Amino acid sequence: MNIRIIYILLFIGHFCNAQNALDTLLNIHNNNSIPYISVNELKVIQDTVILFDAREKKEYQISHLENAIHVGYDHFSITHITQQNIPKEAHIVVYCSLGIRSEDISEQLKKAGYVNVHNLYGGIFAWKNNDYPVLNNKNQVTDKVHTYSKEWSKWLYKGKKVY
Repeated sequence: MNIRIIYILLFIGHFCNAQNALDTLLNIHNNNSIPYISVNELKVIQDTVILFDAREKKEYQISHLENAIHVGYDHFSITHITQQNIPKEAHIVVYCSLGIRSEDISEQLKKAGYVNVHNLYGGIFAWKNNDYPVLNNKNQVTDKVHTYSKEWSKWLYKGKKVY
């Protein structure tokens, strides 16, 4: 019985340390100009939002959230978004691997007049770490997640890492 309690406490401690470390990482790279939405909050409203994937095409093809629209990062074009006639008040959630690139894209959306934009805290990694499904380029559930780089892959605890 005591050993189970120790394992539970170690698990909770690891999760809390990981959460604090992710907070620190995001605070270093982001300026918090866009409000975050948690994966649990997104899961509840997923069917009512427009999801933008701000990762590169090769990452998106390995795995993405259901109904996500690939917008990319390196070659992102706000003109491409505005040409789709998405209402400026639409609820948009942008995600990437962890929430860094997605903040940059979200800022461009906000600058273009979109007023209800959120950044997915922890990105697709947090989504998968919470056992929510991701889809491959054939829209089939997959366990693979492109981790951007070996360095960033340490943030993905569940699923198969692809570089």
